[in-house]
Formats: sequence, structure tokens, C-alpha cells
Amino acid sequence: MADDKRLAELQMLADQFCQDRDWDQFHGLKDLAIGLSTESNELLQMFRFKTDEESSALLSQSERREAIEDELADVLFFLLRFSSRANVDLSQAFRRKLAKNALKYPVDLARGSNLKYSERDQK
Repeated sequence: MADDKRLAELQMLADQFCQDRDWDQFHGLKDLAIGLSTESNELLQMFRFKTDEESSALLSQSERREAIEDELADVLFFLLRFSSRANVDLSQAFRRKLAKNALKYPVDLARGSNLKYSERDQK
């Protein structure tokens, strides 16, 4: 699929960037997992204590939007690096997980509901 090729291309770009800088030595799985969490939290920090309206408004401010995009790119970088170092096919893993979630959240039971499947099943 074309999307799989794009994802593989991004992964190769991240890998080459790190190889050029001899960073594999710093990118153990634990370190990459920490980096993924850290970058996710930096994204989260931008929205802390903001209403939904204020959060949406951030995207209309070019400087703030770019900062948000930068954090998203950092999250993607660490996700790509982790999956590369762990030899995980993200496209395949995503499709498999989506299929599992489709079983947990069938449309007729999940439409319009934000309940976790375990909470829904207890009712």
C-alpha cells in the first residue's frame, strides 16, 4: 500500500538521521520508550488547563500551531525509531490492533459512547 511505503520512508529517514550521528548507541528500547513518553508529555503540556475551545484556538495561531506540529513530529520520530529498533511493522501492528478494537467496540454498541468496553460490558 502507498501508506505503508510512506511510513517505511519516514522510518528510513529517521534511521539515517541517527546513523549519520552515531546515535544508535543511545537508542536502546528503554531510552526510546522514555523519549516517546517525554515527547508525548511535551505535547500534552501545551494543552494543560485549556478548554476545548482554547485548545482548538491554538491551532489557528501560526506560531503555536508550528510548536504543536513540532511536538507531534518528535512523537512520531521516537515511535518510528522504537519500531525500527524493535523490528516492529507499524502498519501491520496498527491494522491488527484496529481489528481487535473493532471486536471490543462494535459499531452498534460503541457509536456515540466513550465508555471503555469493560465498563460497557459491566452495565
